[in-house]
Amino acid sequence: MDSQESMTAFARESLGIPPSMHTELLPFSGRGSDRAYFRFRYNHNRSAILVHYSPGRIENTYFADIAFFLREISVPVPAVIRHDPANSLILMEDLGDTDLWSLRNEPWEKRSIRYRKTLEIAHGLHTYPGPRFPSDRVKLMDSFGPELYRWERDYFRENFVQKLCGIALDPDTSEQLENELSGLAMRMEASGSCLVHRDLQSQNVMICSEKPYLIDFQGMRFGSYFYDLASLLCDPYVNFSPSERKELLHFYYNLSSKSADWDTFQNAFWEASAQRLMQALGCYGFLGLTRGLKDYLKHVPTGIRNLRISAQNAASLPLLLDLCSSCERSLAGRRLDVNS
Repeated sequence: MDSQESMTAFARESLGIPPSMHTELLPFSGRGSDRAYFRFRYNHNRSAILVHYSPGRIENTYFADIAFFLREISVPVPAVIRHDPANSLILMEDLGDTDLWSLRNEPWEKRSIRYRKTLEIAHGLHTYPGPRFPSDRVKLMDSFGPELYRWERDYFRENFVQKLCGIALDPDTSEQLENELSGLAMRMEASGSCLVHRDLQSQNVMICSEKPYLIDFQGMRFGSYFYDLASLLCDPYVNFSPSERKELLHFYYNLSSKSADWDTFQNAFWEASAQRLMQALGCYGFLGLTRGLKDYLKHVPTGIRNLRISAQNAASLPLLLDLCSSCERSLAGRRLDVNS
């Protein structure tokens, strides 16, 4: 059998569909993470989502067990119907096609409600007691720490600053920037550790019957909850006005224990946003140039603008702010090929 026949047979068996019933296997466009998604249609108007993943990317193999765990602790995620690790297949609940991104142009009155609900879900994840995590049966990627933060900023400098913007930093500037960014990483690590989604952006929050559900959580790990807040509220895929972003950040602040005052909380958010956006821009450069997924380059202008705003607000990142300005000038003189 070819691969689609094998996947169809897996879905039919998992759902108990008789041979006489007509089915369809419809592919989605790729998500850039070594996973292929399909909508499996059956019984006229019923459907499920079928995922064929590459086990070479280890976090893909963690998805199903994390999904079971998240549902156990009442974090809304799609139900896994069946997981076949031997053939790298997952069949799960179909939540439809509506995500926060697809609703980005709706009036703020409606958007804000959905974002508040999402922040409540994130807060539930962030406040799960770490010592109770069932590490004996649920595997996670390595926690955030000095090595991962260093990898993210190196990823940014190599794939975005050097390759996409064409900027080569002199040794002295590079060393000073490294000192500034390593200090940022140390402060993030000192802000505490909890379960974080790791990629909590608008395309990873599905809206089904007006309720948010988290998806693409295979990279979940322990780290600073500010990283998740940064992913959601400084998302390069959508636009927020300063007042809208502040409103949502204050909403989460009121959910939290308020162990820090509001100004300290805001500063930690902006620093985490700088860290997160460096990772995102490095990713856009890598996927757009190295992997040839040009569509990701469309998000570069918003991403670098948000990074500049984050560095301006953090007040502890003057060298990163200067670098953002240099990158923006360089990109203004270049024409990014965003055609897939």
